[in-house]
Amino acid sequence: MGIPPACWFVVLPDRDTAPGLLARLREISGPAVVRVLSHASGRPWLVGCWPDEELTACAVGDVRLALAGTCSLNSAELAARARQVTDIAHIEPVLSGVHGCFHVLASVAGHTYARGSFSGQRRVYRAESGGVTVLAGQSRVLARLTGAELDTAQLALRLSGDTVAHPLGWGALWRGVHAVLPGTALELARDGEVRVRRWWDPPEDRLPLEEAAAGLRAALEQAVALRVRADEVVGADLSGGMDSTSLCFLAARAGARLVTVTLNAGAPTNEDLHYATRAAGHLPRIEDLVFEPGDVPAHFSGLDERVDLGDEPSAIVRTRVEQRYLAERMRARGARLRLSGFGGDQVVQPPPSYVHGLLRHSPAAGLRHAAGWRARHRRPLGAVTRALLDRGSYAAWLAEAAGLLHTPVTGDDLRWGWRPHLPPWASEQAVRLCRERLLAAARDATEPLHRERGRHTWLAGAQSGGRLAGHLAHCGQLAALPYHSPYCDDAVIAAALTARPHEATSPWSYKPLLAAAMHGLVPETILRRTTKDHFGHEWQGGLRRNRHTLAAWAEDSRLVAAGLADEDALRRALLSPQLLTGKTAELETTLGVEAWLRSLEHQHTPDGTRETNSAPTTR
Repeated sequence: MGIPPACWFVVLPDRDTAPGLLARLREISGPAVVRVLSHASGRPWLVGCWPDEELTACAVGDVRLALAGTCSLNSAELAARARQVTDIAHIEPVLSGVHGCFHVLASVAGHTYARGSFSGQRRVYRAESGGVTVLAGQSRVLARLTGAELDTAQLALRLSGDTVAHPLGWGALWRGVHAVLPGTALELARDGEVRVRRWWDPPEDRLPLEEAAAGLRAALEQAVALRVRADEVVGADLSGGMDSTSLCFLAARAGARLVTVTLNAGAPTNEDLHYATRAAGHLPRIEDLVFEPGDVPAHFSGLDERVDLGDEPSAIVRTRVEQRYLAERMRARGARLRLSGFGGDQVVQPPPSYVHGLLRHSPAAGLRHAAGWRARHRRPLGAVTRALLDRGSYAAWLAEAAGLLHTPVTGDDLRWGWRPHLPPWASEQAVRLCRERLLAAARDATEPLHRERGRHTWLAGAQSGGRLAGHLAHCGQLAALPYHSPYCDDAVIAAALTARPHEATSPWSYKPLLAAAMHGLVPETILRRTTKDHFGHEWQGGLRRNRHTLAAWAEDSRLVAAGLADEDALRRALLSPQLLTGKTAELETTLGVEAWLRSLEHQHTPDGTRETNSAPTTR
C-alpha cells in the first residue's frame, strides 16, 4: 500500500489530535518533504506532498480554501471568492462556474470540508486515527496510517468489473477506511461530528439537441483551453474515433502544437488509421506518430513488473506498458501533458435504458426507439418487452442480482444497468461475499443515482468513465506525463446531461450529441463515422506472448490464496486454448485484481526503499 511518490494529502480536523499523528504522516511519506498548511487556529489542516501546480490555495480571515487538481482559478481569484464565505454552506455556491477536475478542501471557523469530483476521478476517503476522523484523497494513505487490513468482500466485488452495482463499487478496499460517495462531501464539525452533504445534482434533461450541443461545445472548449497554452507542445491520442479527434481539434484551436499518437491495429478490417490519417490532414502544426503493431510493447506486457498500481485494481494492466511507451515518445518530443478521449463514450451518450422512460413520456417515440435497439442488438422480443415493462425498484433489482451472480449477462440491459456477475472461476466464498453485500444494499433500500432508470444508468456510466480516468491519471503520474481526460470534468458531464436522452443517442446514428457539438470544427467525414473498432488481434497476440506469466500466476495465484478464486477453474481458464476466443472483460478484470494484489507485496519503507512482503492479509 505504498504512497504514490508525487502527490498525496491528508485533511485533519480543527481539533487537537494524537501527539504522534503528524509524526506518523511524516514517517510514512519516506524521504519526500511533507508540506503542512494550517487552520486559522494554527493547527495542521492539510498535510502531504504535492507540487506547486497541483494545489491552488488561499487564506482569508478564518477561511482556508484549496482546490487540488486542474482548475480555472488562480490563487488571487480563489481568494476573492473565499471573501464571500462565512459558513461551510457557502463554499459550493461561490465556486459555481469553476471548470476543471479537482478536490475542494476548506476550513471555515473550525469546520472542515472536503469533496472530490462527481465523476469519481478524484475521490475522498475517511478513517479514524488518534481518536479523530481524518480524510485523504487516496485510500492507501489512510490504510498505511491506520494499519488497515484488506477487505476481502470488496475484493470479491471487484471481480465483477464494470458491472459492480452502485454504490458498492466505490467502497475502499481496506477495513476501517470508508469512501465518500461521488457527489457528496464530508464536513468535520468543531465538536467532532461527521456530516455528509450532497453538493451535486444532475441538471434537467430537457434541452433540444442543438441547444445542448452548444453547451457541450462550450464546456469542452473551456476544459481543453484550461489545459493548453498557446505554442506549447501537447501530446494527444488520435485514435480516429470521434472523442479523441474532437479534443485534438479543440487543442489546435487553442493554439497547441500537437504531438499525436495513432495505433495501426493488426486486423485488416480496422478503420481507425484511415480516419485518424484523414483527421491529421486537417490539423495544423501536428506531428502524428503512427505505430504499427510490432512497434509497441505487446498487450499484457510487464505483468510481473514491480510497480505501484494505485488505489484499486484496474483492467488497464493490459495496456499499461504500451501506454508508458507512448508517453515516452511524446515526452521525447517536448509534450508536457497528454489529452485523452477516455470517458467520451460514457458521457456524451446515454445507454439504451433511456427507452424505459421515453415509453412513458412519449409512447410512440419509445416504441420506435425500442424496436431500433432490438434490431441493432438482435435481442429477443420477449426479453425486451419484459425489461421495458418492468417497474421494480432499484433495491429489488439488487436483491434479484444477488441470486444471479454466476448467470451470464447477454445483450444490453434495459433495466437498472448491467447486472452484476462474477466470472466462472470465482470461488463460492467470492459469490457468498458479493451476495451478502448486494442483499445488504437491498435491505437498506439503497437509492439509485436517479429515480428514472435511464437517467441512473447514464449517470453511473459517466462515473464509470471518471473511475477509468482516475486510473489513467495514475498511469500518467508514473510515466511522468500528466494524463488529462476532459470529458470527465464535472462541467462537461453536466453540459451533456442537459440533452434529451433520445436525441443524445439513437439506434440509427452514432453520438449525435457530440457530432452536433463539433459541427464546423471537426471534418464531417469523422463526425459521420458510425463504426467503433477494437484491438482484439493485439489482445490475442499479447496473451500468446505472455502465456508463461499467466501459467506462473495460475500456479501461485494471490486470488486463490485470498479464497476468492477456485484454483482448478482459474488454472483451466488461464491455460486453456479457449482463452484466446472469448471472456475478454472477465479475464482482464481478474488479471487486474491479481496484478494489484501482487503489487501490494512491494511496499515503501520509511526510508523510501522497497521491501518484499508475503501476500497481504485478508479476512
